[in-house]
Amino acid sequence: MAAKITASAWVLATASSRLALLCMTCVTIPVFAENYVSRSEFLAAAFNNQEPEQKMLWLDSEKRNTIANILGHPYPGLRIRYWTLNNRLAWILDEIGKEKPITIGVVAEDGRVMGVTVLEFRETRGGEVRYEFFTRQFLGAGLRSDLRLDQNIDGITGATLSVRAVIDVTELALYLSGSLTARNQMASDQQGESLD
Repeated sequence: MAAKITASAWVLATASSRLALLCMTCVTIPVFAENYVSRSEFLAAAFNNQEPEQKMLWLDSEKRNTIANILGHPYPGLRIRYWTLNNRLAWILDEIGKEKPITIGVVAEDGRVMGVTVLEFRETRGGEVRYEFFTRQFLGAGLRSDLRLDQNIDGITGATLSVRAVIDVTELALYLSGSLTARNQMASDQQGESLD
């Protein structure tokens, strides 16, 4: 009789363990996402509470190739939204940290970074990139001819991929800002020639 109870208890315990394991694999784990700054708050700070003009930059094949070189992968969209007022440009871009996108705002003027802000962070680690001790390193940075930042950015232990994402987005924003500046200068030069 004792052997039967032990066998029954074992079957019950094994079935309970399997049920518990099944339940654990079916449980939905909440997605970690932290919103630090809204889009409107970022734009208000970027443009000193003045209303910028929202525009779209269409990506031709040359830009798409350059962007892929900067990011290390193709950009998923055909156009990128940006905001502008006078010579200042603001970009809000997503880039993958380790597994999830980080939403990053970059403000550029005259080919230099005026500010970097992490708007939303979805990873479980590496959120230190949102703090000023990290983002202030980007102030005044420009691009070298190889499309890399012209100043060193110190990393954060345990946040290597998040740091890389912020650097990549900053380089991308500066490249895009430069391409718009060059395009606007060309259009201005052509308009000046037609007036002569």
